[in-house]
Amino acid sequence: MYYSSGNYEAFAHPVKPEGVDGKSAYLVGSGLAALSAACFLVRDAQMKGENVHILEKDPIPGGACDGYKYEDVGYVMRGGREMDNHFECMWDLFRSIPSIEDERYSVLDEYYWLNKADPNYSLCRATEKCGQDAHTDGKFGLSDKGAMEILKLFMTPDEKLYDKKITDFFDSDVLDSNFWLYWRTMFAFENWHSALEMKRYLQRYIHHIGGLPDFTALRFTRYNQYESMILPMVHYLESFGVQFHYGVKVTNVAFDCANPEKKRATRIDIIKDGKESCIDLTENDLVFITNGGCVENSTIGSQNTPAPMKSEIKEGGGWDLWRKIAAQDPSFGHPDKFCYDPELSNWMSATITTLDQRIVPYIKKICKRDPFGGKVVTGGIVTVKDSGWLLSWTLNRQQQFRDQPKDQLCVWVYGLFTDKPGDFVKKPMRDCTGKEICMEWLYHIGVPTDQIEEMAEHSANTVPCMMPYIDAFFMPRTAGDRPDVVPQGAVNFAFLGQFAETARDTIFTTEYSIRTGMEAVYTLLNVDRGVPEVWGSVYDIRDLLHATVALRDGKKITDMEMGLVEKLALKEGLKKLEGTEVEKLLKEYNVI
Repeated sequence: MYYSSGNYEAFAHPVKPEGVDGKSAYLVGSGLAALSAACFLVRDAQMKGENVHILEKDPIPGGACDGYKYEDVGYVMRGGREMDNHFECMWDLFRSIPSIEDERYSVLDEYYWLNKADPNYSLCRATEKCGQDAHTDGKFGLSDKGAMEILKLFMTPDEKLYDKKITDFFDSDVLDSNFWLYWRTMFAFENWHSALEMKRYLQRYIHHIGGLPDFTALRFTRYNQYESMILPMVHYLESFGVQFHYGVKVTNVAFDCANPEKKRATRIDIIKDGKESCIDLTENDLVFITNGGCVENSTIGSQNTPAPMKSEIKEGGGWDLWRKIAAQDPSFGHPDKFCYDPELSNWMSATITTLDQRIVPYIKKICKRDPFGGKVVTGGIVTVKDSGWLLSWTLNRQQQFRDQPKDQLCVWVYGLFTDKPGDFVKKPMRDCTGKEICMEWLYHIGVPTDQIEEMAEHSANTVPCMMPYIDAFFMPRTAGDRPDVVPQGAVNFAFLGQFAETARDTIFTTEYSIRTGMEAVYTLLNVDRGVPEVWGSVYDIRDLLHATVALRDGKKITDMEMGLVEKLALKEGLKKLEGTEVEKLLKEYNVI
């Protein structure tokens, strides 16, 4: 497997790998990473579809990329997906996946023209004082000291960030700024999370720094992620005869690691219909393992019941499976670095479905758009700056579900602090029913307090979701805590998803899942085509200059606070640049 950039081989069709007709593949899980690996198996490795087996413990595919209507509780979206134009592996895949809206077009076509015609941007990023605009006004609000703290983290080598927390690098100059308000709520970072992952995010999205305050950096699908992404992939795979096996719990994968240069998966242990059995493997049977799981142990409540916190790790789940695998060889990672304390990795979401028009005016007042127009509504999350739960909420294009009544809206709400009391309900979010979470949200969007309870009960249906391990991949880590996509010496197996290690990319993204699937398939089957490298904006001086100015809210380098010696040195340095291409570049990007 090798990386490539540019379009020289981006559209090349790989030669069929030698011996692929005699091989089979077993994919543990059916989340985005596994489905992507299956797509690359049939598209690029040209494996027979009937030889590809997807083992899924749940009755439907998709993993964390969900979006369903549960007949007994209502519409549920556990999370949402923010995407950008430089998700190179994702767009490489989706150019080949037919749209289920119109099969003449690909999912990429559908997505591209949607966002071209209706570009994303926010008209209100944050509120306070019961629905009033917090007037962050697109500013990061960083002091020179805060900007230098970010620069220091950006420039620190990875090996010096192992097991370090964000608070080891940032103090109040960053943590009390609009920058951190934007960042932590957009990406779901907590102060105690990994400084290494924070650095990766900064470098990965340096080209989008200027678009963070108003979300012009982002793009979204037309419907929820399940209907817009997962279903087209499933239809594509079924057209090749790929085998989906639902209700199959994988309890272990056994390995022969006696020869460190030739490690081999030998057996998959499963439970189906309550009966234990196994799948014996040869070197021609490839295994793709989704280890860990950000939505493992998720629970769903209802309008009148809370979503309980259930953190006990049980057999058949991603964490238990990874623990059993990791015990067999040091190169298979260290799952307990990520799942050891769910109090450090949980947050909650809720899906609020409006049932009449009473809530709509309060939404309109904040987002300044008609939510029934079928176009961008909030343009990303609106964060309640003074919320005890650090509540954020969003309305993507409506309707979010194809069968959603046209007079209803689906609002996605989430809170980062589930153990803190609310400002209206006065209870921790984790103890609240759907109705109570809705009441807290209604309070923060400006509904009069004497109308809140009645409106939450009769004008909306709210379904809460507790996710104990949703931020587990952000826990501080060191080299080797996540296994390589294909560990050294692996003959017939690979790891997929958010807890597999690949260079430079950032977890909690669709791109990361799809990238691991692509790298796994290309490596194990020696597909002779480059995997698109992570977008190289961190190496582009133009993006670095733009981000430097944007982070300081447009201030030029000459506006920085500095001593007399530094001022004289800067003046002398700029004088030497007069009349050069460097001076022209610095002026073009408003650095000087």
